[in-house]
Amino acid sequence: MSRNAVLFAAVMVALGWSASVKAQDRLQSSDLLRLRSVSAVQLSPDAARVAYTIENNDGTGRPYSQLWVMTLADGKSLRFGGDKEPAGDPQWSPDGQWIAYRGRAGGKTGLVVARPDGSGARFVAEMTGTNAPLPGSGRTVAWSPDGKQLAFVSSVPGPETEAANGDPMVISRYLYKPDASEGLTHFNDNRRLHLFVADLASLRVDQLTTSSFYEHSIDWSPNGEELLFLTNHDGDDDQFFNYDVHTLKLTDKSVRRLSATESNEYRPRWSPDGRMIAFQATRRGLTDRETTMEDTHVWVMSADGTNRRDLGAAIDNRQGAPEWTANGSAVLFTVQERGDIRLYRVPTVCGAAVRACPPEHVVDEPGTVGTFSIARNTIAYTFTSGTDLAQLYAIDGSAKPRKLTDLNAAVLGSKRLAEVASFTFVSNDNRFEVEAFLTRPVGMTPTGTYPLIVNIHGGPHGQQGASFNFKNQVYAARGWATLMVNYRGSTGYGQAFADAVFADQNGNEGQDVLYGVSAAIRRYPWIDRDRMGVEGTSYGGQLSAWLITQTNIFKASIPTAAITNIVSYNYMTYYNQYEAMEWGVYPHQGNVMDTLLQRSALRHVANAHTPTMLMHGENDNDVPIAEAEQFYIALKDVGTEVVMVRYPREGHGIRESKHIVDSIDRSIKWYEKHFSSRAKEGS
Repeated sequence: MSRNAVLFAAVMVALGWSASVKAQDRLQSSDLLRLRSVSAVQLSPDAARVAYTIENNDGTGRPYSQLWVMTLADGKSLRFGGDKEPAGDPQWSPDGQWIAYRGRAGGKTGLVVARPDGSGARFVAEMTGTNAPLPGSGRTVAWSPDGKQLAFVSSVPGPETEAANGDPMVISRYLYKPDASEGLTHFNDNRRLHLFVADLASLRVDQLTTSSFYEHSIDWSPNGEELLFLTNHDGDDDQFFNYDVHTLKLTDKSVRRLSATESNEYRPRWSPDGRMIAFQATRRGLTDRETTMEDTHVWVMSADGTNRRDLGAAIDNRQGAPEWTANGSAVLFTVQERGDIRLYRVPTVCGAAVRACPPEHVVDEPGTVGTFSIARNTIAYTFTSGTDLAQLYAIDGSAKPRKLTDLNAAVLGSKRLAEVASFTFVSNDNRFEVEAFLTRPVGMTPTGTYPLIVNIHGGPHGQQGASFNFKNQVYAARGWATLMVNYRGSTGYGQAFADAVFADQNGNEGQDVLYGVSAAIRRYPWIDRDRMGVEGTSYGGQLSAWLITQTNIFKASIPTAAITNIVSYNYMTYYNQYEAMEWGVYPHQGNVMDTLLQRSALRHVANAHTPTMLMHGENDNDVPIAEAEQFYIALKDVGTEVVMVRYPREGHGIRESKHIVDSIDRSIKWYEKHFSSRAKEGS
């Protein structure tokens, strides 16, 4: 072999080795199957141990959770159940000697109790649920203060169940469809949730409530006499979403109603001394089941329902479920703020002259606080940083947070992850400062130009931020940037900003997205404006479909679970009050239906020339798949290139792990096909 040939071969080997190393240090879609995250968290009463669940992606279907218990002193953990055996929803007994959870024991699945080391597992009772839409519901299991009984929520057939499951099926309910995530059927199972109590010595189970309504979100009073729960006993409970707070007296099953509002209450919790109740609530008379324009706040009231006040009044942002401190002097809850979710503490008493107690930050790092638990002077919580899925953390007293799990070190430790930077710009009508988050491509060079994918969040009342986004990181690993715009209507920027989308769907919030794209191009000259795509899910899918009827700047579009005809969607979705909440009146009133059609992508489809790949869950009851079918045929009629991808066993959004991997791979191929073919350095 000649010297030149040897050198050439050596160069080729080196290039191949370099490409291999590059591939190994870049995140791939298939890496999702190896990633794990922490979800539910419960500290033992003595704060010595924490029960938590780990979400796994390596199963055949959707992610499954497994229950673990960690000893905080040494960080050692043990798993309940066998390999890939699901378990979750842990609740400690008051003395910390037992854990109640959903799992399997004695060949049966349901409510189980076991020792903290997993021994002595006993099956207590069957726990069945319902696919009925019951958003914002709280705890399903509660211990009696003496640890001798367990209250739980389970379902029984409702009055319509038999007829609705016959041949033919006879539908009589307004709310005849299941919730968004169900994914297996198009029909409500009509089972009603009721309250039950199990005696742990005899394993006797008694049903406490019987009605055609739903009772849920329970908490046992500290004096052991009452159960706190939510229900809507209004005659039109299917049509108007309105939980109220009630208590049930265990001795005679009598019920007290503690709230009678036209707004909603969620997730009530007794104070440690039983004198007060903390809960989430809204003020407005119309609250939607799927997404709400109004920010929930944390409220407190006396145990008899009097002295109700907005504890979170000083915070003009959306607030999560409350938890009391061990001494009952304050309440902790999460708050959505400018793309992050932070943890706050608010005292319940702070002086007669102070209208609203000043909030205190507990966790204010950039990222997302998920669930949390309090015992003594310790707080355990889940946290999603910019570089990992949710992991378990703890704070002891005034000490700094410490990370207790690092489940993805073997996967992410060797990967180069992209940086996420935020910037703001002025909206088209000069009313708002709008924030956007840009994920930079991995391996950028000073002279390279790079594609941009606009990833639009759903809701519209949601937010995006710097927390770890797997799909964006996979795009970044390929040398693509992603842009996330928190357009008007998003949460985390105050009530006025969330309200700004009222009566303006597919309007100025869409302009916010386009202005965000323009601002990004001006700020980052390396963005290749000839290689830009747009995508999103739910409302993000709706805007992805709408924008391609308004502009041709995108080379490819991937709307997922998109609303394309607001009129037809309104009458097919399971939650029929959404448009009334967003527009102020029902679609059949006045000329609103004409307006809704004008604001629908389908009405303007003749202007859509962007190659489009529609993705949808086959059994989506939130945004029925007919929305994709209409737009698919319409784009075909126009002559626009279009493909429809239908995922079986999926509801609203894509949840099965292998389906997520498939959707990412298909998205990459779609963009590659339609981006400019000329070579770009760094792409």
